[in-house]
Amino acid sequence: MSTVENLGVTTPNGTGEELSRILELQRRAFLADGFPSVETRRHRIDRLVALMLDNADALVDALVRDFGSKSRTGTMSMEFVGIIDAIEHTRAHVAKWMRTTPLMRAGRLAGLRAEVVPSPLGVVGIIGPWNFPLHLVIMPAAAAFAAGNRVMIKMSEITPATSDLFASLAPKYFDESELAVVTGGADVGAAFSALPLDHLFFTGSPGVGKRIQAAAAQNLVPVTLELGGKNPAVVGPRANIERAAERVALGRMVNGGQVCVCPDYVMVQESEVEKFSAAVLSAWRKRFPTMVANSEYPSSVNVANYDRVVGLIDDARSLGAHVQSVAPSGERLPDPETRKVPPTLVSNVSDDMRIAQEEVFGPVLTLVTYRDLADVVDYVNARPSPLVAYWFGPDDDDFRRFVRSTRTGGVARNEFGIHMLPAAAPFGGVGNSGMGAYHGKAGFDTFSHHRSVVGTDLPFMLATSSAVPPFGRVPRLIVDLTMRRARRRTARRLRG
Repeated sequence: MSTVENLGVTTPNGTGEELSRILELQRRAFLADGFPSVETRRHRIDRLVALMLDNADALVDALVRDFGSKSRTGTMSMEFVGIIDAIEHTRAHVAKWMRTTPLMRAGRLAGLRAEVVPSPLGVVGIIGPWNFPLHLVIMPAAAAFAAGNRVMIKMSEITPATSDLFASLAPKYFDESELAVVTGGADVGAAFSALPLDHLFFTGSPGVGKRIQAAAAQNLVPVTLELGGKNPAVVGPRANIERAAERVALGRMVNGGQVCVCPDYVMVQESEVEKFSAAVLSAWRKRFPTMVANSEYPSSVNVANYDRVVGLIDDARSLGAHVQSVAPSGERLPDPETRKVPPTLVSNVSDDMRIAQEEVFGPVLTLVTYRDLADVVDYVNARPSPLVAYWFGPDDDDFRRFVRSTRTGGVARNEFGIHMLPAAAPFGGVGNSGMGAYHGKAGFDTFSHHRSVVGTDLPFMLATSSAVPPFGRVPRLIVDLTMRRARRRTARRLRG
């Protein structure tokens, strides 16, 4: 059997045909119904929020089972509480964002009407990640609904309990022609990314993002890629070292470091390295007096990720790095049975180490020293653009120079993830960390086509007559005068 009927669950058998069926169903419904009203859009958003809130406890239980060890409170906060205000902001503003924007108002007196109409794209595909498998499909889905689209979601196969439960719940709140949720392995993901969707949204690693974009390109499907990267944290010359160390240390440990916006490496002035390192290790010891039996200390999501993180540490150590791990007395860590890796600080890192090149995505912080701000800028710019850069210190000339001189998806000062707090702030990467943005109006715009609509009731041709030969004296005179005026204006500007 290729599908589980009406559960939104797709199994590998007949994958391509079933996905195509859902896409065709949603596209037909979209074309038949036309642009949805603001009431319909808000109702879809409300049902999405209800799906999340009504079943929050069961979904958190599933996520904890998938990880093996994970804080229920932290999971509820990151997966649900942290996105409620953002979705409410979208719901409250969708009527305003939908409005047609008039252009050339004076032209109406001469029978010319021009406007820009925000138009839904049609069917939006969303491929979710495993680190926040609910948050990172619900948020883009809300934006896609606000823009008037239908939505297909491919859940992560790495968190199967969560994915299966979410897929089974969706039909209780949505007709399949509005929202369809599918599950399955890499073959389902490959078939999903190859669909002729109207837009494809993916959250995950840069490596997988490249494959997603290549598949989508075969159908000229536009993509939004929310990726990751090695996010720097810079401890500025005027920073409070102890405060910065504690915040970087704890920011690295959110979800066990399995967050695309976690600081991956920290840059500290040479004269402050010992003080900073001691403060980081102290913050970890205080926060995590036990780990192996601590149900709130996150495990690596699976064996493959556990082995990868431990392998990065071992590779760095073998090549001469200084490795300091915080393991409680009597606990054997890293522990392959619980897949728990202790908070680890790695210094004396060189570029030939894998940990200097790969996003860690675990509870490991790399320390890099610098002498002056030029060293920081050069080091960050020599590497692929990260999703976020952190700066610790006052909002001074050094900070502003850092912002102006580097290219990152976002910048946060003195706190983990604070660049995501404003509901209206766009969130997205640049270069290796992604393309496109969402959150707030940026999400509405991502899933909309801003269509120009221009018309005239003039009894004569306004544009055609000046574009088709033969050209008479008047068109030649207009061209000549326009060019002379443009040349004089440009020359005047260049002179001063």
